[in-house]
Amino acid sequence: MQEKIGSWAFLIGVILAVIFGFLGTQTWLPWLLVIIGLIVGLLNISGKEVNAFLMAGTILVIVSSLGGSTLSSMQFLGAILNNMLTIFVPATILVALKSVFGLARSK
Repeated sequence: MQEKIGSWAFLIGVILAVIFGFLGTQTWLPWLLVIIGLIVGLLNISGKEVNAFLMAGTILVIVSSLGGSTLSSMQFLGAILNNMLTIFVPATILVALKSVFGLARSK
């Protein structure tokens, strides 16, 4: 059940990031995307997926950040990448913290 919630949260977050990239940012949108990112980080990533998620998440954060800055002149694409960044930063931080605590507990 938790995996389904996390999967749906991820899909909804990406769809919202794209839609609001075209429609413009609302004041509540970043908060919603952060909450979705936290849900994804909490519910969607199992122990065996942590390393792959951290690698992919880190790459997405770096590319979204650089791409959002570089492509800011292309209004919609820059906004979509910044919205994606708002989802993946909290998710990646949360999964990294869970991984570090897991490593500390296992020693």
